[in-house]
Amino acid sequence: MISFNDTIKLATRMFRTRPMRTWLTILGIGVGISAVVILVGLGYGLQKILLEKIVFGEAMLSLDVVTPPSQVLVIDDEKIQEFRQVPAVDDVSPLATFNSSITFENLTGSVMIRGVEPSYFGYAGVRLSEGEFFEKGEKNKVILSSAILKLFEMEPADVMGKAVNFKVIVPAKDGTTREVPLNKQYYVKGIVEDETSLYVYASLEDMSSQFVIPFYERARVKVTTSDDIDPTEAIFLEKGFLVNSLSKTVEQANKIFQGVQVTLAIFGGIALIVSAIGMFNTMTVTLLERTKEIGIMRTIGASNLTIMILFLSEALLMGFFGGLSGVAIGVISGTSANFLLSAVASRMGGQPIDIFSFPIFFLVFMIIFSAFLGVLTGFFPSRRASTLNPLDAIRYS
Repeated sequence: MISFNDTIKLATRMFRTRPMRTWLTILGIGVGISAVVILVGLGYGLQKILLEKIVFGEAMLSLDVVTPPSQVLVIDDEKIQEFRQVPAVDDVSPLATFNSSITFENLTGSVMIRGVEPSYFGYAGVRLSEGEFFEKGEKNKVILSSAILKLFEMEPADVMGKAVNFKVIVPAKDGTTREVPLNKQYYVKGIVEDETSLYVYASLEDMSSQFVIPFYERARVKVTTSDDIDPTEAIFLEKGFLVNSLSKTVEQANKIFQGVQVTLAIFGGIALIVSAIGMFNTMTVTLLERTKEIGIMRTIGASNLTIMILFLSEALLMGFFGGLSGVAIGVISGTSANFLLSAVASRMGGQPIDIFSFPIFFLVFMIIFSAFLGVLTGFFPSRRASTLNPLDAIRYS
């Protein structure tokens, strides 16, 4: 039986005797692996961009309970107290929405004013692009959506800390409405990055002190653990409310992106198949060139297994180095693309963005898979080499 050191010396001899062909074969495998790495890295990058828009933690443990369109059920203070009594419910944070006008300096526009408690921001996964959230007890602070700034053609610096006024249209339970001017000035404390909707977050406690809130549009229900989400959701659905869960949204998004990653990997796999065919061809040519050598090794006592291990070792090394080069090419290409795109985005006034992401476990898997692919493509030539008749192999020229 040939020793391990001798096996390594013989398996690496190809780098000395046929360096050009060996490195070209490794490069061919590397190109195929890099195609898979780049395309799947694109899928991971897009997934990461989407999920970064979602704040984890408390938001993942909350349910969004909404009044059904039929208005048969409404969420009022009595219902809020009822929600708090549901098993596994840790907290409830309601949201009341009203049509309103906002006045800033000499500018006036129509917006939706949303009355919330400070805890609502964490439960709903609200994120700020500027400033801070108002805290409990702060009754004269508001947070604007960036769409309002776009409406007034202003920058965040133009409104942060500045005073605004509101007139709220309050509906009554009998269907009538009345206009209620909020009798104080409010100061802008933060900006939500949302250019699609015109709305303002204000203190629910402050709004309820100035007029009666007949009902709430929705409530964020925080449960104790992630295991409580499904049972609690079932309870609220049975009561007739509509329920949305951020964790379900994330789960569905992950499933979609898994499909995207598989599809991209299939396209990259086409290049990998071509590379594998090239490696198979190289191993077959190597077998033909070393037929006489194999015959000599067999006559001096080398077993079929020894010959097979020798060829498989060569294939394993080429596959392994092909995987390393492919991962390096893919990561360098993706990182360079991220750098260029971020530079362009920053120059145009946008935020830096990385559309390629390469998890470590995926890169390690690709290196291992490449080594396995090398063994797989080298199996038939190695098996053929191990079964050669020694006398025929010696006479081969």
